[in-house]
Amino acid sequence: MKNKGQHKVLFVGPVGAGKTTAVSVLSDKEIVNTDVKVSDMTRFRKPQTTVALDYGVVTLKDDLRVHLYGAPGQQRFDFMWEILQQGLTGLAILVDHSRRTPLDDLAFFLDWYQALPQQTRLAVGVNFHGDGAPAAFSGYRAMLQQRGLDSPVLPIDARNRDDMRRLIHALVFEPDLHSKWPPTA
Repeated sequence: MKNKGQHKVLFVGPVGAGKTTAVSVLSDKEIVNTDVKVSDMTRFRKPQTTVALDYGVVTLKDDLRVHLYGAPGQQRFDFMWEILQQGLTGLAILVDHSRRTPLDDLAFFLDWYQALPQQTRLAVGVNFHGDGAPAAFSGYRAMLQQRGLDSPVLPIDARNRDDMRRLIHALVFEPDLHSKWPPTA
């Protein structure tokens, strides 16, 4: 899928970070999703959760198609992360800034990202749900820098199509803005 006309982007992050919303907002068509009623502690955050994937497609400039995949946020479905990461152009880690420990969430998914076997572009979207980016935003960038990553970290509202298109644009069109992991020799 890595030819000029098509790309694959995977959204990962904890439950409630905005992955399904991002795929829905970006997709040109109705998305495929596997949301089911929540049966664990997640029910206190939201009534449904993704158990396999979300899928949509967006066409950007020059007829470039980006296949959008949203991974489940619960670790018990991490086998899907391994399946969905095959053939990626880019990985978008979404973090919900309103959670108690959003930097811990980012660290968890950065560990997973750095274990990927292929070179994969990375961008981080910090979901502020329309409340504006606080001064603490620099902590997200600092975490990437501590790991030797120079990937973009963007304040987003996953419900906002323009915000999500900026994130996709950073992954697909601006390779000089971020690192690839593992680094090339």
